[in-house]
Amino acid sequence: MDVMSLIRHGAPLVPQTWPTPEPGPGEVLIQVAACGVCRTDLHVVDGELPDMPLPIVPGHEVVGRVIARGAGGSHLTLGERVGVGWLGRSCQACPYCRAGAENLCDAPQFTGYTRPGGFATHMLADARFAYALGEAGEDAHVAPLLCAGLIGWRALVMAGEGARIGLYGFGAAAHIIAQVARYQGREVYAFTTPGDVTAQDFARHMGAVWAGGSDETTPEPLDAAILFAPVGALVPAALRAVRKGGRVVCAGIHMSDIPSFPYAWLWEERKILSVANLTRADAADFLALVPKVGIKTEVTPYPLRAANAALDDLRAGRLSGAAVLIP
Repeated sequence: MDVMSLIRHGAPLVPQTWPTPEPGPGEVLIQVAACGVCRTDLHVVDGELPDMPLPIVPGHEVVGRVIARGAGGSHLTLGERVGVGWLGRSCQACPYCRAGAENLCDAPQFTGYTRPGGFATHMLADARFAYALGEAGEDAHVAPLLCAGLIGWRALVMAGEGARIGLYGFGAAAHIIAQVARYQGREVYAFTTPGDVTAQDFARHMGAVWAGGSDETTPEPLDAAILFAPVGALVPAALRAVRKGGRVVCAGIHMSDIPSFPYAWLWEERKILSVANLTRADAADFLALVPKVGIKTEVTPYPLRAANAALDDLRAGRLSGAAVLIP
């Protein structure tokens, strides 16, 4: 058996084949069934993240089957369907890990960034960071939940319990979290690139009570706003859209520089927060919520070898929902 992976040496991704690796202690070998394409994968391929080892296999929204286990055993069984997300390993020893904040670990590993990811037919994972998924849902539709869903969930929790939530950038993450917000009884306001009527129609289809360009004003002030678009200029815009005491949550791992803005826009106890990675507790909470909400993901499937086309479509904003690679 051989592994086929798409490797980033530079850009674009290059196919490469080698013998199937053996799982080490505490690891599992996963046969990949589907891998979502995340905006963070664009940052990896475009070389926008720091200290990135090369070559690297991107991909961190992985659904697959355990086909081998390393020494020491595992709570996962052979043949079990599992998911692997962005946080691939934490040290469990630093002050952050000991305090339950493994998302801020001093020595983390990230799937598809600092350890090989799921743009492949097979991958190795730390068994502690592979989530049992059960059998509900098609692989391609489950894959986006492993990052777009998980990071979106953490961002929604950090946004607080306000009734009116603004989502800037209505793609893979926003279309999932909009469903959660509606289930919680909140109103969703969707902001897209100005003039992107297709994205605005998609947002309304997913339950948004209002959809417009990021240069427009909502009929009511927002309690909180979540920025999924990695555009720093949206931070001042979101601050102006939230009420006194409102929160602006930046959900991306990478963002362009935030321009200067008057202090008056931040005053009255408005807050700017960032989401850094996620914890296994986030995953447990969100994955337990998925069947209750009845989340439906909109996906566009691509064969694994067409990963560069999927990334180009994501970069150009040609997708509604999420792109998913199928080996």
